[in-house]
Amino acid sequence: MRMKTITLEIDGKEVKAEEGMTVLQSAKNAGIEIPTLCYHEKLEPYGACRFCLVEVTKGKKTRLVASCCYPVEEGLVVKTSTKRIIKNRKVLLELILPIAPTGAHKSLAEKYGVKESRFPLEPGEEPSYCTLCGLCVHYCDKIKKWNAVGFQGRGIDRKIVLMSGIGDQCIDCRECYDICDAGKFITLAEEF
Repeated sequence: MRMKTITLEIDGKEVKAEEGMTVLQSAKNAGIEIPTLCYHEKLEPYGACRFCLVEVTKGKKTRLVASCCYPVEEGLVVKTSTKRIIKNRKVLLELILPIAPTGAHKSLAEKYGVKESRFPLEPGEEPSYCTLCGLCVHYCDKIKKWNAVGFQGRGIDRKIVLMSGIGDQCIDCRECYDICDAGKFITLAEEF
């Protein structure tokens, strides 16, 4: 069955997309970059990181949405880097940099001019490679169906943890390392 073609506008450019695609997918297909942390082609999008925020206008209503989850619509007008979006991305980077000072997000920090954070680590807290994007959690749940990795805590106390009794499987599996930015760094560190 042939999908219906949708026409929308992204950053002033007319873009054709198939019905059912997301704004992020249609932007990528049109060569328009939208940054992401928690998005991966192997997984169903879930909009956790909010880096892919875009401003959509439908009729007279404008709002910020996660482009990885937002479906394309006929006549939709999308802006990917308004002042409001840039401000949000900068704050997100400031929140991530203290806990994960290295990784792919470092190039985003440079792009947006974020050199340091207003949100330092708590005394005694150590930085890691983890940006709390949740790709490992999502992969383990949706692909492996093990639920061996999960989130613990909320807000600034949120952490990725191995689930008691099940997390031992992670030692031999490590499949999520291929889609996780931190996993790539950990694998590289183990090789040296």
